[in-house]
Amino acid sequence: MIFRELNHGKCKTYIAISEASRKAVVIDPLRDKVERYLAVLAYHGWRLDLIIDTHTHADHRSGAMELGALADAPVAMHVLAPAPHVTIHVEDGQVLKVGDEELRVLHTPGHTPDSISLLAKDRVFTGDVLFIHGTGRADFAGGDAGIQYDSITRKLFTLPDETLVFPAHDYRGHTQSTILDEKRTNPRLAGKTRDDYINLMNNLGLPLPDGIQESLQPNESDLDPGTIKFPTLSQLNQVRQLSAAELRDRLASARPPMLIDVREEDEYRGELGHIAGARLIPLKELPERSAELANAKGSDIVAICRAGVRSATAAAILTGLGFEHVWNLKTGMLEWNAAQLPIER
Repeated sequence: MIFRELNHGKCKTYIAISEASRKAVVIDPLRDKVERYLAVLAYHGWRLDLIIDTHTHADHRSGAMELGALADAPVAMHVLAPAPHVTIHVEDGQVLKVGDEELRVLHTPGHTPDSISLLAKDRVFTGDVLFIHGTGRADFAGGDAGIQYDSITRKLFTLPDETLVFPAHDYRGHTQSTILDEKRTNPRLAGKTRDDYINLMNNLGLPLPDGIQESLQPNESDLDPGTIKFPTLSQLNQVRQLSAAELRDRLASARPPMLIDVREEDEYRGELGHIAGARLIPLKELPERSAELANAKGSDIVAICRAGVRSATAAAILTGLGFEHVWNLKTGMLEWNAAQLPIER
């Protein structure tokens, strides 16, 4: 298998090619470099067979969906990824084929809930969970420092010591490391207990990434910032949340809430189905169609999507438009289905 890094910058995009079949997989593509990736593929005569985002990125626009559309290649992300147009949703231990080669998925949450690492022969692509002599931050987008510590120490650090480490970011000019090097010398992890790590990560005091408002929610929704006005992170943090069990109970009450499903129509009628009575208003149409809900301004409304991320954006938008009683189904139709609650298609 041939491996290359394509960006030569702080954000890393990797390509892996099966020599026998000349099929390729691109990992963590940047949107502003899609033309470069297509040119590299064309120059070498490699066929793009798969695109993988290791997580929902907050500091740059993902190029996965655009590259996939241009090259007619499927996009793979973890099952918890909120983006609507992911072709293949993967889970821990799943094997992805690229020609006659394999990549094994390791679910390594903590930086984000949908973070995965990819084990390919002698190397592991760690996304933003584990860096070279560092780790990805765990203070936004559903991050959790304790879960991140577990992902690194219980999954990545159980790989053979000689396994090469290739992260999705590097800010110090490093190109690769090994599992043994990170065990011994990573300043955030070496000799640190779980509590030590949580305390360290919770007190980094880092500013939010530049352009987070232009990257995170567009990546979560696969919508350009010009399509709708995305709410601020402060507005998102104020959204009230409901679990699937709590919504089930409210639907059985004398005054059930109005349900607004903000997914795309193919998702609404697809594998996860929808809750009976849920009204379909895709997120991109919500601001202009909010007038249709004018009579419900005093009513309880619950926004719903796949994983509770796009619907949180919808709930914040509705609240900003004067709807006073809006909730979000916290982990969306994934939790509703996991609880084996009734659906329609």
